[in-house]
Amino acid sequence: MITHKVIIGCGYLGTRVALAYLQQAMPVTGVVRTASSVAALRAAGITAVLHDLDQPVSAAIQLQDRALFYFAPPPRHGEEETRVSALIEGFERVGQPRRVVYLSTTGVYGDCGGDWVDETRPANPQVDRARRRWDGEQRFRAWSRDSGGELVVLRVAGIYGPGKLPLERLQRGEPTVLESEAPYTNRIHIHDLVQVCLAAMARGGSGEVYNVSDGVPGNMTDYFNQVADWAGLPRPPQIALADADSQLSAGMLSYLRESRRLDSGKLQRELGVTLRYPDLVSGLEGCR
Repeated sequence: MITHKVIIGCGYLGTRVALAYLQQAMPVTGVVRTASSVAALRAAGITAVLHDLDQPVSAAIQLQDRALFYFAPPPRHGEEETRVSALIEGFERVGQPRRVVYLSTTGVYGDCGGDWVDETRPANPQVDRARRRWDGEQRFRAWSRDSGGELVVLRVAGIYGPGKLPLERLQRGEPTVLESEAPYTNRIHIHDLVQVCLAAMARGGSGEVYNVSDGVPGNMTDYFNQVADWAGLPRPPQIALADADSQLSAGMLSYLRESRRLDSGKLQRELGVTLRYPDLVSGLEGCR
C-alpha cells in the first residue's frame, strides 16, 4: 500500500476523502487554489499546499512514489484538459506518482437514448464539459502507458449530499420539464463516493474504468420533486420540453439532451463496495 496520499482539488469531496485517511492515521496532503481553502484544510488538520493548476506545477507538490487523487475541475472552456496536461509535464519536476485515481464523468458517454450503460460502452462526449473530461482520461492513460504508473478512472454520476442539493433553485421556483419528458439521470451520495474513492485507490485494477452511481436511475424532475418534498418546499412548476429553450439555462438544457441509465455492477463486484445510500430516498435522509 502506498502510504502518502495527495489530493489535487481538495474541496467538497477531497476534504472528506482526506479526513477518512486521517482517521486511519495515513498522511495526506490537499492541493487547493485559494488561501481560504488552505486555511480551511489546515483548520481540519489536513496538510495543505496552495497551487493554481493553470500555472506551472509547484515544487511544493511532492508526488514521487505517492498516490494521487485528481479531483480538480477542468478549465471552463475548450475541449482539452490543459490542467492535466500541465500536471503530467510537471511530473518530471515534482516526481512520478505510483498510482492515480482520476475523477471523470459519466457525461463522456453522451446521449444514450435511455439505454443501460456499462463500462464497455464507447465514449461519445457531445458537449465540451464532457470532452474535457474525456481528454483528461486520455492524457492520464497515455501517462500510465509511458511511465508504468497505475491509473484508475471513476466515471461519476451527479453528486448529492449535505450542502449539495438544489435548494436555492427550488426556493426561486425555477421550472423543470414535464416528468413524462424528463431524461434519465443518475446520482451518487457523497458518503458513498468517498468510500468508492478509497476502494478504487486500494483495490481498483490499473487501467480499469468504473461507473459510479447508486444503480437506481431516476429522472431529473422526480429528483427535484423528491428534494422539494424532503425539504418542505414547493415542487417546481413543470413546462413542456419544447418550451425549455426560452426558460432554462444553457447548462440545464445540455443535461436535458442526454439520457442514460448507469449499470454500476462492476463497481460493487470488483471494488467490494456496499452502498450506505442505495437510492435517493435513503440518501436524502443521509443529508440531514
